[in-house]
Amino acid sequence: MTVTYLGKVGELTLKGSNIKEFEKKLVANAKLALGSVDAEVQIRSGRLYIDCAEEACEAVEFALSHLLGITGWAKTTVCEKTMDSIKQAVMQEALKAKDRGCKTFKIESRRSDKSFPLNSYEINCEAAGDIFDNNIMAVDVHKPDVIITVEVRERCFVYSNSEKGRRGLPVTTSGKGLLLLSGGIDSPVAGYRMMRRGMKVECVYYHSYPYTSEQAQQKVEKLAEILGNYGLDTHLNVIPFTDVQMQIKAKAPVAYSTLMLRMCMMKVANLLAKRIGADCIITGESLGQVASQTIQNMTVTESCCEYPLLRPLVGLDKEEIIATAEEIGSYETSILPYEDCCVLFSPKHPVLRASVEEAQQIYKDMQIDELIQKSFDERKVIWFSAHNYIAKNFGGNEAKLQKDYFADGDYK
Repeated sequence: MTVTYLGKVGELTLKGSNIKEFEKKLVANAKLALGSVDAEVQIRSGRLYIDCAEEACEAVEFALSHLLGITGWAKTTVCEKTMDSIKQAVMQEALKAKDRGCKTFKIESRRSDKSFPLNSYEINCEAAGDIFDNNIMAVDVHKPDVIITVEVRERCFVYSNSEKGRRGLPVTTSGKGLLLLSGGIDSPVAGYRMMRRGMKVECVYYHSYPYTSEQAQQKVEKLAEILGNYGLDTHLNVIPFTDVQMQIKAKAPVAYSTLMLRMCMMKVANLLAKRIGADCIITGESLGQVASQTIQNMTVTESCCEYPLLRPLVGLDKEEIIATAEEIGSYETSILPYEDCCVLFSPKHPVLRASVEEAQQIYKDMQIDELIQKSFDERKVIWFSAHNYIAKNFGGNEAKLQKDYFADGDYK
């Protein structure tokens, strides 16, 4: 039995003469995520269609719930373009809604095929009649318990359980960014927000073993996996940073230790961004949230960055960030009690308003560039992909070219 899912394309419809390129990318992204299962993907007239076997439904629904570029999606009943067939399909949806406890309903119709003899209002009236006459549910056009949608296109689609989509633009339509991914709440949300704007996001994590535990790295790996499911895939670059932090502890004034750490992180990020061809660097900083995120200290951090530095959370408060973290499924992982290197080495009284000149002089005096290069050269890379996640958790064949670790960190 073939099941059809319908996805609603949103912002892409505003792209004018470029719309076809964005639509092709959306289809390609859906196909890439679903490469391990038997599913046919196509796009027509502002709608994404996925046809699959019943056993592939879980995989398709997971992919659609993570696909960036659609405003909503639904599992549909496909019927013939006759009022009798439409009424029968609508009745089935109404009975299922009643079983879920719904007491009121509304019909919404869209007639893209103008050759169909009834207009949208007439379809609504005809389709609602049997439900109302048989006392299955009452009509409520203002706040119904369920909205049953009828779309008359090249085929007729009926559905009632429409899910919200992730919106935004298809991933890889807006270049590539390198995300500084910690184990906290903020940075995964920052990465997700840039993915929603079409950016391909790769990740870098600074690990200071034994001061940060293996559980701390596993926590970050899980966050990277979550992001990879939204961004098609991502590479997590694990940078051994213990020697760098020990040098900071030995050479820098205590109040400046966190700021020096941020500067060193940027130095490594520059090297990595150049290696992988990134267009920018992304952080989860929010203005005034902690000492290193005052405007003066963020200016110091940015002075070390050779690429555009994007801070998608800069104007958000913690509650807004947490709400998005809960929405994308990263919050429960982010609050696990395994601290990253930024937390463990934080001074009791950090500098709040450093100057660029003073900070740069302290950095120079640490003589740390060789250690930074050594940390970069010893990095490990772990690859996470939506394709393989779906294959592992919902059945199917894993990618033949999958590599978990890249010893030389050489990928594009």
